[in-house]
Amino acid sequence: MTPDATGETPADAAARASAEFRADVLHGLAQTPKRIPSKYFYDARGSQLFEEICAQPEYYLTRTELAILEENAAAIASAIGPRALLVEYGSGAGIKTRLLLDALDQPVGYVPVEISRSALDASIENLSEEFPEVDMLPVSADFTRPVDLPAPDQAARRTVVFFPGSTLGNFEQREAIGLLRTMAIEMGRQGAALVGIDLQKDPAILEAAYNDAAGVTREFTLNLLTRINRELQADFQLHEFEHGARYNAQAGRIETHVVSRIDQVVAIGAHRFAFAAGEAMLVEYSCKYAPEDFAAMAARAGLRVVRSWSDSRRWFAVQMLERA
Repeated sequence: MTPDATGETPADAAARASAEFRADVLHGLAQTPKRIPSKYFYDARGSQLFEEICAQPEYYLTRTELAILEENAAAIASAIGPRALLVEYGSGAGIKTRLLLDALDQPVGYVPVEISRSALDASIENLSEEFPEVDMLPVSADFTRPVDLPAPDQAARRTVVFFPGSTLGNFEQREAIGLLRTMAIEMGRQGAALVGIDLQKDPAILEAAYNDAAGVTREFTLNLLTRINRELQADFQLHEFEHGARYNAQAGRIETHVVSRIDQVVAIGAHRFAFAAGEAMLVEYSCKYAPEDFAAMAARAGLRVVRSWSDSRRWFAVQMLERA
C-alpha cells in the first residue's frame, strides 16, 4: 500500500484513526453532559450529506465563501505572492482549493491534512491532474494535533495555511486559539494563513441554516450515530433520537445536539451509557464572529489580521493572518 507524505501506509492510518475514534466516543459518552467531536461526522456518507447541505437554500455559508474567493482570487493571490506552499486543514471536496491554486503564481506544493484517507485520495487524484506542476503531498492526520509537514521538491517562498469553510468556528475559543497557534508555528515567520469565518447576523438566518426544511442536516447529524453503530458495534436506535440546533446569543454560536426522545441505554461492547428522555448530547459548535472579536482572538495566538475579504452583506469573511 502506498504511504502518504509522512510515510504512514493507509492500513496504519486506518488503524490509528479507528482507535482514536473509539477512544473519543467512549470518553465523550462518559462525560456530563455527553459530547462527541464534530470531526467524526465525515465518513463517506457524512461527506456526501454535507455536500447536499451546502446546496440547500438556507445554507448560505459555502456559496458565500465561494463567491468571495471567486471575486477576490487575484487580490488574494497577490497578497500571498509567488512560489507558495499551500497547506490545507481538512481538504474536503477541493472546490475552493482548486480556485486558490489556479489563482496563485507558481505554487510549488499542496499539503492537504485530512483525517479521512478516502477523501484525501479523491482530492489528490483530481487536483494532481489539473495541476501537474504542483507537488502533491497528502498527509492523513488529525489537523487539530501537531503534524510534521513534508517539504516540496522546489523551495517555497512562504507557507500558507488554508482553513476555509468556517471550520474554526467548530472549536471553543480556547481550542480555536490553540489551533491558530499551531498555524503560526507551521506557517513559519514569513508565512500566512487564510481563514474563513462566519460573521454574526440575524439569529433567524443562522438557525435556518442548521435546520433546513428538507431535513438534510438532521440526516447528517444522525448519521454520526449510524457510523458509531457500524464501526464500534453500538446499538443506537436512530428513531429514538432527534437533531436540534439553536443559536446561543450569549456565546455567539449555534449549538447542535442529538437529543434522546426517551429514557434508554446504549451499548458499545461491554460499555453501557444511559440517556434520559430529553437529554441532549453536544455534537457541534458553530461559532459566529464579530470581526473585532476574531482579531482579538488571533492576537492571543500571536497573529494579526492583515487583509480581509467579505461579501456585500457582510455575512462571511476570509481573513489573511500573519505573525504579529
